[in-house]
Amino acid sequence: MDATTSSMLTSALLPGRDPADGREVMGFDETLSRYAGEFGPWQLRQFLLASLGMVVYAFHTLVMIFADREPAGVVCQCASEAGPGSWEWVGGRGASTVAEWGLVCGERFKIGLVQSVFFAGCMIGCGLFGHLSDSFLGRKGTLTMLCVMGTIFGSLTAASPSYIAYVALRFLTGVSAGAMAPCSFVLATEPIGPRCRAAAGMSIFYFFSVGIVVLSALAYFIPSWRVLYLVSSLPALLFLLLVLPFVSESPRWHLVRGNHGKAMAIVRSIAERNGRRLPVDDKLTLVLDSGTSQRSNAPSPNATIIDVFRSPTTRWRLVTAVATNFLCAIVYYGVSLNVTNLSTSVYISTAANAVAEVPGYALTALFLDRLGRRPLLVGTMWLSGGFCVAGSFLGSEGWGRTACSMFGIFGMAAAFNLLLIYAAELFPTVVRNAALGCLQQALQTGAIAAPMAVTAGGEGRVRGVRGLRSCRRTAGILPAGDFGQAIV
Repeated sequence: MDATTSSMLTSALLPGRDPADGREVMGFDETLSRYAGEFGPWQLRQFLLASLGMVVYAFHTLVMIFADREPAGVVCQCASEAGPGSWEWVGGRGASTVAEWGLVCGERFKIGLVQSVFFAGCMIGCGLFGHLSDSFLGRKGTLTMLCVMGTIFGSLTAASPSYIAYVALRFLTGVSAGAMAPCSFVLATEPIGPRCRAAAGMSIFYFFSVGIVVLSALAYFIPSWRVLYLVSSLPALLFLLLVLPFVSESPRWHLVRGNHGKAMAIVRSIAERNGRRLPVDDKLTLVLDSGTSQRSNAPSPNATIIDVFRSPTTRWRLVTAVATNFLCAIVYYGVSLNVTNLSTSVYISTAANAVAEVPGYALTALFLDRLGRRPLLVGTMWLSGGFCVAGSFLGSEGWGRTACSMFGIFGMAAAFNLLLIYAAELFPTVVRNAALGCLQQALQTGAIAAPMAVTAGGEGRVRGVRGLRSCRRTAGILPAGDFGQAIV
């Protein structure tokens, strides 16, 4: 690290005195640690409310498991003279999109296609609204717009007159859902102090699991896929009307936009709610922890993904991390969507997978610092791959494959949780955002590929082979070392 960059980081993180007027100039994290409190009642309330956005995201993302399922008790008998209307479906043609539009046999690929299109929308929405959340809309403003769009497009999906319209509306729903999780994550964790932020960031995914369990229960009692889509759109509306009004905008975003007065007002509110006190306004100047402050006129470096490739070290790390994110996404979403190919109840299997994710998140938090990033990541990926390949050799009847699916999702949930922290530590600050944006695109690309792989595999053994290959190919090429020590 050169002297200029080191000086910039030091000046942003350490408090000091402005020589012009004697005001104390302090970074946001330092202000939380010294005065406002790192995790008190204010941060707890903000965390719980903002994290409910993950429940909304779970509803939008996984409702297709139940809406696109093949109704139970139906045997597909393909014959050249038989058309889509030649079958009689348990629960009627309105039970699922498969029954409504005859998505069986030669038309089966359309199930995976619409699911892949949804994730393609997520990729576009994540990039578009991720930029807007950093610019003039802000985190809360972006989340408000996403909830409005999700409610509208999700409700319109329930009224789809044709398969083409269904695909188009699922794409638009994906655009609205793509940035919902990142915006909720940022709103929930940015006001939290540095010592508690990592634990809070890992805990937010519990809400995603809760959302899946609740969705599974609702789907069990709702026989119509159209009604299910309508009901699955309601959480976005409830979140918009009942939760978002009580969620505070990120004070860091206010600082980035130059609204120092609004940022200071939020920090003062944090301190008062936490039973702490800030210095009076004319004695403290709040600045960003990264970049320059009012004490320095040096420009912040503007890095792009090209800068990541300039160094052999960061170039190799990026390639490896992209491959890891891509393959982990295929395994995670592949196992999640593959419940429709299991002989057990799709409702029970989906809920069981969601419950299995919870100890995976807890495992990451418990052993992160004890075992290290790389051993824990490699271990959880091999665990997931081992159970996936074991399940592929079991018969389609019974609970054996369901149990393997649960352990597979357990390991991959832990790996996904760890990747958030691990990837951020792989790259220096000046190129971190550019690199993480690239990794997010790799994750979304893997999510796009997963539904088609599940549809192509059907009840065969492709799931286990895919899981094993993903883990084997990535475990051996992950960079070694403790990245948290050298990377700033």
